[in-house]
Amino acid sequence: MSRSMDLDSVAPDDQIETKPVEKVEVKKKENIQEPVLDAEEKSWKNNSDTSQSDDSLDKKIYSIVGHTTSPFSSLLIKPHVFDFEERDSDEKIILVARPHWFTNVSWIITALVLVLAPSLLKFVPIISDIPAKFQMMGIMFWYLITFAFSFEKFLSWYFDVYIITDERVIDIEFNNLLNKKFSEAKLSMIQDITSRVTGVAQTMFNYGSVYVQTAAEVPEICFEMVPNPEKIIKVLQILREEEEREALEGRVK
Repeated sequence: MSRSMDLDSVAPDDQIETKPVEKVEVKKKENIQEPVLDAEEKSWKNNSDTSQSDDSLDKKIYSIVGHTTSPFSSLLIKPHVFDFEERDSDEKIILVARPHWFTNVSWIITALVLVLAPSLLKFVPIISDIPAKFQMMGIMFWYLITFAFSFEKFLSWYFDVYIITDERVIDIEFNNLLNKKFSEAKLSMIQDITSRVTGVAQTMFNYGSVYVQTAAEVPEICFEMVPNPEKIIKVLQILREEEEREALEGRVK
């Protein structure tokens, strides 16, 4: 039997070398994680969101009430010239209201009459019998009383204020230098808001009273004789909606 050429060329004792199969390494897909924000970046992001929210809130309030710059205005929006002792460090004043300027007319007329009264003394016969020195002292004392009366009335009007902040509603009742009453209620505790405008003067000059019903210790806070009561109600409604939105987002202070 003839031997095959392949069998002749390959001896049975020879070892056949085989190339090892290369292992293909399959790289596992790494999980790509979102960058983790540190505390400072989170704080900056929250402050940025809060700042945008504050700007939007300011625009809404300005569109309703407008801008006021005079410190003697009866309606101040985010004033930089007004503050109160009970304000928290991070609490922002949104609106400050005083009684309408027309409520000062009565005591201003009274003060003018008191100022002009000494000039009418010459028509009183009995006054001419009093020595001139005593007449002068009496007139000076009269003007001192007139000034004290007018100054106290002005202070009562200027410091008798109603404040709306981003956290609460405040009533500061200033009767005189020795008598001051402070009342407050959280925005979240407000239940109902109503207004009342009565009489010809209130209708003509658009001022009245705003009644804020609360679930706080003070059941009612009354903004008496304030200008534009309907605008104040709209501002309170916007702030209540903002407070509810912050509660849902977990940003309540």
